[in-house]
Order: sequence, then structure tokens, then C-alpha cells
Amino acid sequence: MRSLGVLEEVAAEGFAFHRRFFRNSQGGLRAEVPSLLGGGDVPPNIALSRPALHRILNGAADRAGAKIVMGCSIAELNDGPHGVDVTFTDGRADRYDLVVGFDGLRSPLRRRLFGDAYEPTFTGYSVWRLTCPRLPTIDCITLYQGEHSKAGLCPLGDDEMYLLHVTAEPGNPRYDPASFPDMLIERMREYGAEPAVVRDAITADTTIVYSPLEEVLVPAPWHRGRVVIAGDAAHASTPHLTQGAAMALEDAVVLAESVDRAVPLEQALQEFAARRMPRARFVHERSRASLLNEMTGERAREPERFADATRRRMAEVDRFLDQPA
Repeated sequence: MRSLGVLEEVAAEGFAFHRRFFRNSQGGLRAEVPSLLGGGDVPPNIALSRPALHRILNGAADRAGAKIVMGCSIAELNDGPHGVDVTFTDGRADRYDLVVGFDGLRSPLRRRLFGDAYEPTFTGYSVWRLTCPRLPTIDCITLYQGEHSKAGLCPLGDDEMYLLHVTAEPGNPRYDPASFPDMLIERMREYGAEPAVVRDAITADTTIVYSPLEEVLVPAPWHRGRVVIAGDAAHASTPHLTQGAAMALEDAVVLAESVDRAVPLEQALQEFAARRMPRARFVHERSRASLLNEMTGERAREPERFADATRRRMAEVDRFLDQPA
């Protein structure tokens, strides 16, 4: 964020915190885990809403002279020896030195480059999310372990927080969005404390986002010729380390550093993916391990063993992520 010139804006807009709470379904404390990230003028964690992040980053891009076009995608792409000829869905056409696709889990650009070799894999679990008024007791990420699910609350600012609820959804079913409120209420029946407050405020008009937890990890390199993918298009993980947007931002900064060097483009793109792959693999593997631990064995651990194991695991993750990207 500092390298992009937006750290102060993010800190002012977001909600800083330095720990995580792990609780049982009724709010009883299982572990308090301090964050080892950050230092100096960089808080360990800053939570903020995705619209706020977009507004800040779009503003910085605009000030830097970038041309932003919304509601448009690639219709045709031809990578030649002198550049990439691109035709857009709005009829425009141009030639570019490099095309970069941060186009998400179901990346059309990934399919253009690699065919169907790296399609998203469903984990067997899904997450339900909603935004609601922040409760005064929620001043950091707080996770609540149920018998067959996990709930969590995360502040987004002084006034807002969001609920997440991870559940097993065998077969990757698709549900009618109109049924989301009743379904989420039923799935959260076992919870007390703060999750119950949020659950009991759900109405038929509550906006709920339901997302299957799917993964992708494309082996390096992530380019073909002058076309490269990054972010979720190259490495999408479950959200259990809260690193999705962070990983994409890191990719963008490292890619810019790589192509800004006085080396051939092919070498720059090779070095970009080689530099990022260990970090992407770490987040991918640890996020999946965290999902499986919380949904299976860890919920039955004795309190002291759970607390010790959680602190050790989170300390290892923080030490890794606190290294330069």
C-alpha cells in the first residue's frame, strides 16, 4: 500500500486491529492470538470494505494517468511478434506490449492461455456473507467454531462489520437467492453470543452473498508470450488466511517491478512468477489446511491444546507473510 501511495488513505478508511479471537459457538474463548504482522507506521491488520478499497485504488490509478474503462472485456486477442492485438467487446481495437489478466477465479484469459487444464476445484464447503452494523464487542476478526460449521465476524470500520459462515455443501449445489435468508438462519441455529444477534436480525430483505469455496493453483510460469495472468486467475485459495485481495495487490506490485527492469519481457515474466509462486503456494496450502482443521479435527481438541496449536500456526503464517512479497 505504501508503494502505491495509498497507505494513509487505507489506514484512515479502514479498521486497524492487532489480534484474533477464536471462540466456541456460544462465545466462550478458545484462544486469543496476537498478530505478528506490520510494524512502525504499518498496522498489523487493516480491514475495510471492498467498495472502499476499490474507490481508493481507482483514485490512485486515475491520478497516475491510467485510463479506466468499465463494463468492457476482451472479444479477440492475437499475440504477435510486435505486440498483442486486442479487440474489445465495445468495438475498440488496439495493440499492446503486454496484456495482464486479473480476471478472477473463472478467468477467461486463463482459459485462452491454458485451455481447461486449470479449472476451479470445489472444496466441499461454501461461505455465506452479509454486511451489518458493527457490534461494540467486535474490534478484530472473531471466529466461532460450531459442531459442523464456523461463523466469523470482522469489523470493516467504526460502523460496519461482516458475517461469514462456512458450511459443508456436498455436491456444490445452487440455491435460489430468495431462500438465502431462511437457509442461513437455519444453518446458524446452534450459535449464541454475537453471531446470534446477527442471525436474529436477518430478514427476507437481507442481502446475503453465497459463494462455493473453490481453488485454483496454476504452475509457474503464468504467461504465454506477451499475455500473463495474476491474482485469483493464477492462484485462488479459500479465504482462511484473509489474503485474497492482498495476494492480488502483491502480484501487481511485483509484476510492475519485474517489467520495469532492463531485461527482456520473457525474462521479466519468468522471474515474476518464480518470485511469486512460493508465496502463492504457501497461502493456498495453509488456507486449505485451516479449512479442513476447523471443519474436522480441531473442533474436538482440548482447549489448551487448541490454543497452543492455533498460536503456533498463526505465528508461523504471520512470520512468512511479513517477509517481502
